[in-house]
Amino acid sequence: MSKKTTTFKLGNTTIGDGNFAVIAGPCSIESEEQLLSTAQFVKEHGACGLRGGVYKLRTRPGTFQGLGQEAYNYVKVAKEKTKLPFVAEITDPRQVSELYEVCDMFQVGARNMHNYALLKELGKIDKPVLLKRGFAGLISEWIYAAEYIRIEGNNSVALCERGIRTFETAYRNTFDINAIAYIKKHSDLPIIADTSHGTGERELVSPVALGALAAGADGLIVEVHPNPSVAKSDKDQALTFDDFKTLMSNLNTIAKAMGKEITL
Repeated sequence: MSKKTTTFKLGNTTIGDGNFAVIAGPCSIESEEQLLSTAQFVKEHGACGLRGGVYKLRTRPGTFQGLGQEAYNYVKVAKEKTKLPFVAEITDPRQVSELYEVCDMFQVGARNMHNYALLKELGKIDKPVLLKRGFAGLISEWIYAAEYIRIEGNNSVALCERGIRTFETAYRNTFDINAIAYIKKHSDLPIIADTSHGTGERELVSPVALGALAAGADGLIVEVHPNPSVAKSDKDQALTFDDFKTLMSNLNTIAKAMGKEITL
C-alpha cells in the first residue's frame, strides 16, 4: 500500500496533491530577455513554476558558472510579469540569505546531496526544498538526506530523480524510473522528475517525462531555452519552445488517462 504523500505549497500550487506540476525554464539565466521570454512562454503553456540557474556547479572550471547576483534583477522582473514562483539551485550555505529574497524553492543539486551543512541550513528556513539524488546515491541515502532538512523543522521537501551514473554511455545519465514508483510506495515525500539531466538528450527528455508521469511522479522540472544551440550550459538537453508546447499537450493526454490534472 502506498504511503500518503506530504503536500506543500509552491506559490499557489500544491505539490503532492495527486496532480502533476511542471516547473520549466533555462538551465542558466543568461540575460533578462532570455529569462523573461522563456518564463512567459512556459507559463502560457501550462508551467506552474519557473526554474533558472543563478549559480552553476560545473565539472569543468573554465565553463560558465552562472551570472550570480547579476541575475537577481532579471528574476524579479520575470516574477513580477508572470507571477510564477522561482526555483533555483543553491550551492553553498552562505547563499541562503541572499537567494531568499528571490527564490521560492531552493534546489539542492546532485553534487550536494551529501552536503549536510547545507541541508541543515535549509531545514531552518520556511521555503520548500527540491532535493536531487546524487550521481551514485542509494535511495536510502537520498531519503536520509531529506531527513537532515526535515529534522531541523522544514517539512516542505520534494525528492528529485535526475538520473544516476551507470555503465551505460549512450546518454548522459540513466534515469531511474523505478525510483519514482518505489518512492511513492515507501516514502511520504513527493517526487519530481528531472528528465533533462536524467537523459541529457533533447529527443529523450519528453518521452521519459511521459513515463515519469505514468510511473506516479508528482511533477516535472525541465529545461527550456529560446535557442538551445547558443545556450551557455546544457544546450543538448534543453527543449525548444515548440518542444515544450508539444510535451505539455502530451502530458495532458497522459494525465487525463490517469485521472490527474496538470496543475496550472
